[in-house]
Amino acid sequence: MNKRTIVKLRVPAGRIQIASSFLASASGLSKIKVKRAMIKGAAWLRRAGRRPMRRIRRATMKLYPGDLAAIYYDPAILERSVPGAVNIFDPGAYSIWDKPPGMLSQGTLFGDHCALVRFAETRTRPNRPVFLVHRIDREASGLIILAHDKNMAAIFSKAFARGTIEKTYQVTVTGNVDKNLGPSGAIELPLDGKTAQTEFQILEYDRDLDRTRLQIKLLTGRRHQIRRHFNKVGHPVVGDPLYGRDNKAHGMRLRASGLKFSCPLNGNLLSFEQTQIPDYPPWVQNEASR
Repeated sequence: MNKRTIVKLRVPAGRIQIASSFLASASGLSKIKVKRAMIKGAAWLRRAGRRPMRRIRRATMKLYPGDLAAIYYDPAILERSVPGAVNIFDPGAYSIWDKPPGMLSQGTLFGDHCALVRFAETRTRPNRPVFLVHRIDREASGLIILAHDKNMAAIFSKAFARGTIEKTYQVTVTGNVDKNLGPSGAIELPLDGKTAQTEFQILEYDRDLDRTRLQIKLLTGRRHQIRRHFNKVGHPVVGDPLYGRDNKAHGMRLRASGLKFSCPLNGNLLSFEQTQIPDYPPWVQNEASR
């Protein structure tokens, strides 16, 4: 079966079920396919009377009458693989990772084997939790902070909400931005009915390719803000698969290149600048991605 299959079914009264067997029977998938999908984060469980649903990965997990089990099976998604992320700083309570293009920040209903959160979970100390406190687009690369306890997650979430963490980006767009907008400035065009402000400064213009590389600072945080703003002013991001035309032949040139913040552990000002895309390690085919 090579088509997308979604099954949500409550365990009937009568007897305890084994997760892999129950989901295989309910979906018509082979038990081997179900087990692989479970490992990759595509199976879910809500215990009777409890919320929310959570991923289940253990094929032999027992399901009890009244439990709600689900599988979101999409072979195209489950077969994907991406390079691994790079851990560049880890004082314990939080860590900073360099995410490669193509990797999700967190998983979806259809799996998390190509997501940073799961990647970090499988490559950190046993039983150390991982909390995503902000994200960048799947097609982009760059720096992401992960928290490793609920208190640190709350601290970083509040800092991002208050704008006390400075984030900078580098982006390459089509055309000569200096000619149209000047060497620096701000794009102030509403997005989704809300104000949106993107500050930019030109770093270089490639006359041969007719492309401009810029440094970006976001004053607001709208969805796909950089990509949408530069497309609106006639300079779509090179390689952007969603915006612009005749622009998909290359990887998207958008990178979360800088982070600056006060360390919650000691108050020291920390600054990270990763302008060059590193040689990401391959996505190791361990139990997280098999």
